[in-house]
Amino acid sequence: MYVAVSTYTAPINEIDYVLPEHIEWLERHYDSGDFLVSGRREPRVGGVIIARPMLRGKLDAILATDPFSYRHLARYDVYEFAATRTAPELNWINETVAG
Repeated sequence: MYVAVSTYTAPINEIDYVLPEHIEWLERHYDSGDFLVSGRREPRVGGVIIARPMLRGKLDAILATDPFSYRHLARYDVYEFAATRTAPELNWINETVAG
């Protein structure tokens, strides 16, 4: 699994202008099953996405299609991890239990 942490590199008014496109992009990747959780960081300096296990190259390609990315309004730092402990209702994403 991955945690992708975005950091805005542009003023918030530019972020707000592109936000509807970013939300549509998120919806596409929830519909395709790529993303599990997402939300804005507080204070509002970027966002966080938790993505399912996939090839890292696929995730990099997905993140490159984010309007915030290709418009150079944000950058992503990606951290890979293996879910080894979860709340019972999330056991289906726990790689130790599900694997």
